Amino acid sequence: MAGKIAIVGGTGPEGSGLAYRWAKAGLDIVIGSRDAARAKEVAATLRARAGAGAKIDGADNAAAVAQAEIVVLTVPFAGVVALLKQLKAVWKPEQIVIDTTVPLAATVGGSPTRMLGVWQGSAAEQTRELLPKEIALAAALQNLGAELLMADTPVDCDVLVCSDDERAKSAAAELVEKIPGTRAINGGKLENARIVESITALLIGLNIRHKVHSAGIRFTGLPARGA
Repeated sequence: MAGKIAIVGGTGPEGSGLAYRWAKAGLDIVIGSRDAARAKEVAATLRARAGAGAKIDGADNAAAVAQAEIVVLTVPFAGVVALLKQLKAVWKPEQIVIDTTVPLAATVGGSPTRMLGVWQGSAAEQTRELLPKEIALAAALQNLGAELLMADTPVDCDVLVCSDDERAKSAAAELVEKIPGTRAINGGKLENARIVESITALLIGLNIRHKVHSAGIRFTGLPARGA
């Protein structure tokens, strides 16, 4: 996969985990944050851990988005609207956005096992309304735990990719399968993100009840991607 990938919210656990995995896979990553110095600090730590040749840099959110071909949103749901409004003048028509956001009640002080109601139907559909029409959007990676991403073992999990744009769907699926152990599954239209996002709350509940950090999903009876 050519081009640079910006991970907005990349200093958080989920964003850092994705940056680490993709840098280990040889991809060119820039971490975006409100604080450019913090982004550079986290990037340096991940770069050292990922090993020689790892390409991870840090920048403020706008600078990260401006230099990327693919932008991955990993910010808490409560901050998405403000962030997308701030980035309104930065987007380039050919960019692809991958939204990992889940509207968990925990983002506003509630339970991590409960979902917030979103007027548009899902966090991804809200993002679609806030992005320029020419920007391709996919929803994916909502169900991969940060602790699993920061480990060095394969991630035993399927990842549903939902989009109304085939180019975005393909790019997201390719990124998913750069993470050892994961399999990308075509989840259909973007509106299906409503179902996929809710699985996160279910998995968090399973982790709590079983005192683990590794609950994931697998679908049986499906061919490998591209078969």
